[in-house]
Amino acid sequence: MTRIDATFDRLRAEGKKAFVAYMMAGDPDEAKSMDILRAMPDAGVDIIELGLPFTDPMADGPTIQLAGQRALNAGMTLQKVLDMATEFRRENDTTPIVLMGYYNPIFSRGVDKFLTDAKAAGIDGLIVVDLPPEEDYELCIPAQKAGLNFIRLATPTTDDKRLPKVLQNTSGFVYYVSITGITGSAEAQADDVAPEVARIKAQTDLPVIVGFGIKTPETAKAIASVADGSVVGSAIVAEIASGKSTEEVAAYVKALADGAHSA
Repeated sequence: MTRIDATFDRLRAEGKKAFVAYMMAGDPDEAKSMDILRAMPDAGVDIIELGLPFTDPMADGPTIQLAGQRALNAGMTLQKVLDMATEFRRENDTTPIVLMGYYNPIFSRGVDKFLTDAKAAGIDGLIVVDLPPEEDYELCIPAQKAGLNFIRLATPTTDDKRLPKVLQNTSGFVYYVSITGITGSAEAQADDVAPEVARIKAQTDLPVIVGFGIKTPETAKAIASVADGSVVGSAIVAEIASGKSTEEVAAYVKALADGAHSA
């Protein structure tokens, strides 16, 4: 059982939905990013998605693209991202960390070395958006064997023919992308999301978490009410980009978490 599995077991026992928060590792710099990472659990975050900065983030909108560029400009590397996770684990051994990014930096490091190092650093799961199920032998299956969850994205265009392929080696949870397009581009609507979540849950026992287009506590609550939880990314990254203090970012995150938890 991974920390992700244990977290969902705890939330089910408490009758609560999950709140998942995304942040870009190293944005705006390593020190402040580390402070924000440390603040996430106390702000009510159940699972942390830690962005791995990459030069060509094709699934991300301008907000997260710019965050990745700031992180890279500040000297962030894959090794430094793993170092952040290691540092976080010195204080927190329960909150799951999902590393979210693209395959190129992992491939460049070497899959076996990456998986060994990620596991040692306390990473619990991976979301690698540019590896389709047809490429599961590249990373997904080795990751599962190494004890890491491999989390797949389903979208509004994932039809009933494609969905079983998407789900076949997924573990931890399913991430449903509530809108078509890039991150941060539109607002999620619970009425649109509910039937899609039900369609996915008819084919898997995994929790279904919904992200993209959630910016307010009210939307976090509405989306969580029709799923197993909600994810906020671009809106948190925008708070960081605006120069808010760690305390101000944490207060914003807490409001979102409170919304999701009240669903």
